[in-house]
Amino acid sequence: MSTPYLKTHEIDQIGVVTLNRESKRNALDESAIAEIDQYFSTIPSHIRVIVMAAKGDHFCAGLDLKEHHDQERSAVDFMRVCQSWHRAFDKIQHGGIPVIACLQGAVVGGGLELASAAHIRVADISTYFSLPEGTRGIFTGGGATVRTAKIITPNRMVEMMLTGRVMDIQEGLRLGLAHYVCNSPENPVSAYDFALSLAEKIAGNAPLSNYAIVSSINKISDMSATDGLFAEGLMAAVVQTGNDVQSRLNDFVNKRAHKVKPG
Repeated sequence: MSTPYLKTHEIDQIGVVTLNRESKRNALDESAIAEIDQYFSTIPSHIRVIVMAAKGDHFCAGLDLKEHHDQERSAVDFMRVCQSWHRAFDKIQHGGIPVIACLQGAVVGGGLELASAAHIRVADISTYFSLPEGTRGIFTGGGATVRTAKIITPNRMVEMMLTGRVMDIQEGLRLGLAHYVCNSPENPVSAYDFALSLAEKIAGNAPLSNYAIVSSINKISDMSATDGLFAEGLMAAVVQTGNDVQSRLNDFVNKRAHKVKPG
């Protein structure tokens, strides 16, 4: 019996999902994608935030190329594989629950596609990024042309795929592949502990506000300006009339809410 790709546990309102294929640098095969799809299709109702971590030195080395080689898939077969990745990763990005990816080591190919589906990316200083598909004679199939290209621009993605070069964490931070760098002189806390601290903070937000933020902003960015402004107004009308809005506004009016200030 094979070891499950995902290990899961909960810390109060935080769901922790750990990629658990260390011997393969957490490479993604068909069963791994099926497990990811299953988890993000059946998130318990009390979970407010998910932290996606990985066992071992690497977050994810991408598509399991050995499985791909051994299967000798037809074009139709591989199209179906790509669609299964799209379904699973769409549930991460558009499922309504904030997802924080905790990165280390290799975030390569399909691993970068998986990380790009998360809403916040917290990286260990050991993290590096690459899209080596050009050097492997393949093409991205897990959503990079939509998600990763939107983060770093299509032109930069073309360059990464053609050259297969490795991008270090500092360049990844500048381009938006990571939002925070940990285990560094400036931020000595571990990426996992930092991700959990962010998750605890986000879990304290109004659930409807969190849902709107992670469900609508990326979709609105794909709309025309006119449609996007209408969708934004409609979402604001729904959120601003939610059940806990009035109590939070009362805290602000009565000076009980925290002030926005640097540091």
